[in-house]
Amino acid sequence: MCGRYALTATPEEILEFLSVISIDDFPKRYNIAPMQPILLVTGSDRPAPGSNLPARQAMLARWGFLPGWVKDPKEFPLLINARAETAIEKASFRAAMRHRRILVPASGFYEWHRPSKEEGGKAQAYWIRPKRGGIIAFAGLMETWSSADGSELDTAAILTTGANAAIAPIHDRMPVVISPEDFERWLDCKTQEPRDVTDLMRPAEEDLFEAIPVSDRVNKVANMGPDLQVPVTPSRPLPETKKAASSRDGGQLSLF
Repeated sequence: MCGRYALTATPEEILEFLSVISIDDFPKRYNIAPMQPILLVTGSDRPAPGSNLPARQAMLARWGFLPGWVKDPKEFPLLINARAETAIEKASFRAAMRHRRILVPASGFYEWHRPSKEEGGKAQAYWIRPKRGGIIAFAGLMETWSSADGSELDTAAILTTGANAAIAPIHDRMPVVISPEDFERWLDCKTQEPRDVTDLMRPAEEDLFEAIPVSDRVNKVANMGPDLQVPVTPSRPLPETKKAASSRDGGQLSLF
């Protein structure tokens, strides 16, 4: 799963990487948690200035997906992730997979290796980032939920898949990462149906990420500084081998 991530790139870097028309200034965020506003990128039917390609829009949405048919959010579970293997058929995500696929820019994500009962001890947090630095784009889904009083809330979820061999020793799931050459196809909900983009919802290449053990300060949402990513010595080494899970297994917000 993906339950925490970070976005520490500048607006200028995101503009260049994702080719959005414009973007507001925002602070570096080292500990993005569910229910918080997150930055996402959507496609558009109109062309970008000076280009034949569709324009891309940056916007904010709550990290916690609400299908449009939900009547009472308090009685509906918080959906921060959608399983890539079942999102096309699942009632909660089926419409968004067809009409509202998005990109979620990130600098990396956090995951926890939880020891077995025999091993005992507490979970070890890892900061998982691209080896070469820079920005990545998670595959995501969005939905605008409307309440009975007419107010609207934009919501989003991050798609996950089975972990690759590099991440599997930590956790059996990882976010779906969309490569820049596939941005347009993923965002094109007009001509690319869900079945046309299933090949994009696969584990990332094994050499994309590096995993850095960090302190348990990341466990608390109130901790938000760069010290969260300072390496620590883990209490125990990761297992040397662990079979990677198959990818085929079963209203205004502010960043400040």
